[in-house]
Amino acid sequence: MLKKLALSIDDAKKAAAACRAEAEKNKWNVVIAVLDDGGHLMYLERMDGTQKASSRIAFQKGRTAIMFKRPSGALEKVVSGGRVAVMSLGATTVEGGVPIVVEGEYVGAIGVSGVQSHEDAQVAQAGVDAIVKG
Repeated sequence: MLKKLALSIDDAKKAAAACRAEAEKNKWNVVIAVLDDGGHLMYLERMDGTQKASSRIAFQKGRTAIMFKRPSGALEKVVSGGRVAVMSLGATTVEGGVPIVVEGEYVGAIGVSGVQSHEDAQVAQAGVDAIVKG
């Protein structure tokens, strides 16, 4: 039997709070989705004024990050480099999804949507850092 680390709901809320703080610091309205290691939604927060579509987009970015074990932006670069077949794999190939890796284990991911994709990634990374770096 394997034993593994897992995100708790408190971890998900801690990550989301760090994401929100980063977004508020920059005056950005975003949706924050925190997913477990199976790509299932644990926590979702939509800041006031964020477009409604961002709820689904944030989830999809986070799901891509955990299922492919890499930031969704890495797949965006692959597609923009000409490997458009990657788009048929069910991935959201837009920056803003970041996996959460603790002690070498992929325990979940954060997806953010609402501003420019590199800004979404910045917000998501703040949440990952809150979990990984404490």
